[in-house]
Amino acid sequence: MNIAIHPESPSPALVAALVAAGGALVPVTDAAAVADLEPEGGWGLVVVELGEDPTAGLALARRVRDASSLPVLVVAARRHLPTLASGEFDDFVLAPLDPDEVAVRVARIAVGTSGVVAEELVTFKDLSLNLATYQATVGVTPIDLTFMEYELLRFFVTNAGRVWSREQLLKRVWGYDYFGGARTVDVHVRRLRAKLGEERASWIATVRSVGYRFG
Repeated sequence: MNIAIHPESPSPALVAALVAAGGALVPVTDAAAVADLEPEGGWGLVVVELGEDPTAGLALARRVRDASSLPVLVVAARRHLPTLASGEFDDFVLAPLDPDEVAVRVARIAVGTSGVVAEELVTFKDLSLNLATYQATVGVTPIDLTFMEYELLRFFVTNAGRVWSREQLLKRVWGYDYFGGARTVDVHVRRLRAKLGEERASWIATVRSVGYRFG
């Protein structure tokens, strides 16, 4: 599901909840960007997180509603409740966020013809892997991965918590006919850690004398 999200730097909790709900997130700055950046499969909905200036966020929600038929979900703090009376949106959710509640509200209002379905997404925290397009994102930031880096990361995410030896990873990810040495796995793990960034590199843990564990 393609989700237009405002502001450009949403809270990590919101990003994680939307990704877990099956969202592929695209940051937008205004109503014009919603139209200009619309992906081929169309938008599922627009999410507006109210910050220090809730009036501006609600104005954006109103402009989106005026310019299109897209559903709008507003994310608000309890202090914003008096400003929500205008109702220029389809639904709202209050922080601190409950990921299950976010998923229910997204599913309730999202456009059903969106181009990405939840079954095509594999997620771990704020990491999202699109199995249909081979795209990877952390939050709303794309990660540039080679095909084998993507395949290794996909294998790790879908088998989180288990320890895998280098030999097992070679067979499962590269295939039984691959003749490269175990160093190939180490090189790809090192590259993945670098691309995930310092805060997330620890997701791929080295298990001494055995191999690697993800999660």
